[in-house]
Amino acid sequence: MTSLERTMAVINGKLPDRVPTDLHNFMMASRMAGIPLSECLKSGNLMAESQLVAWRYFGHDMLLVENGTSVMAEAMGCELSWNDHSSPQIVKPALKSIGDIDSLRLPDPERDGLLPEVLYAVSILRDEIGDGVFIMGRADQAPMALAAAVRGYERFMMDIVEYPEAVESLLDKCLEAITRYALALQRAGAHGTSIGEIGCETISPATYQRFALPRLKKFFAAMKAANFPAALHQCGNAAAVLSDMTETGADILELDPKTDIYTAKAASRGKVTVLGMVDPANVLHRGTPELVDEKSHEALEVMAPGGGFILGPGCALVADTPEDNVTALVECARTHGVYRQDSTLSAVC
Repeated sequence: MTSLERTMAVINGKLPDRVPTDLHNFMMASRMAGIPLSECLKSGNLMAESQLVAWRYFGHDMLLVENGTSVMAEAMGCELSWNDHSSPQIVKPALKSIGDIDSLRLPDPERDGLLPEVLYAVSILRDEIGDGVFIMGRADQAPMALAAAVRGYERFMMDIVEYPEAVESLLDKCLEAITRYALALQRAGAHGTSIGEIGCETISPATYQRFALPRLKKFFAAMKAANFPAALHQCGNAAAVLSDMTETGADILELDPKTDIYTAKAASRGKVTVLGMVDPANVLHRGTPELVDEKSHEALEVMAPGGGFILGPGCALVADTPEDNVTALVECARTHGVYRQDSTLSAVC
């Protein structure tokens, strides 16, 4: 199978030849290409160049293309701070008053802010690689995470309690913004998309179910209508809302290892693909190739049987993640992630 065929087989509930691999590596790719991060993330040409450098080195199956999780917020009026060590950070929210939602900018993803640069990066990658690799153009934040960014996290949390109806209106506007962006990424040539929502280490399951879940269902319904595979990323321990996440309609759940791996397998089996669950910090960044191999084996042993698994880091890799560690993850999937016809793994892990 090609990388695209392998990934699409998993998404569609079929058995691939082996477990696919994904690298959430936009910061690491910039460093590998020798491009300052603050320059790379502002240029579609440079983003594409860095992704190609990393892909040619590692040969992973999915390219996750993004320039951080704040550029949609910037396009809606937030001010960002840039540096060469991490993705941009919001320094000034766009929405001073929860009553000013109507004045909040609804971006045109093909014109506003740095959104067009991601579209351009996707188009370059599609022209360069074609249908050989699964290109995931990330549509930035999910509605609740985006709303918190444009309002300011502390004020947004207070608004949930004091002005819940206004919060609903803000979330609906954010949903429209990311839906437009995701469909623009599809037109640019992406094979799929991804959004990241606030996790239950920040909000309660009840708040998630009232405010986040209805919009997530609408977003993923729109993606299914467009025949555009889409992933839901959630940092932290997602166990409290795993059943809700599987009901959103997402094709992939991007989970980090704070979520118990056995719980993740039980909740996702036969319902949705899981992407993860190797620790990007303590294993891939600070660990050794031997530790990466050990933890990748563990993930394969639990998550891979029966299909529905893509091996990768649970969240973004920092820029100075060692190449040898990432190579160990990719090679583990190639060597030990091969399937038998009965959906078990052919190699003993």
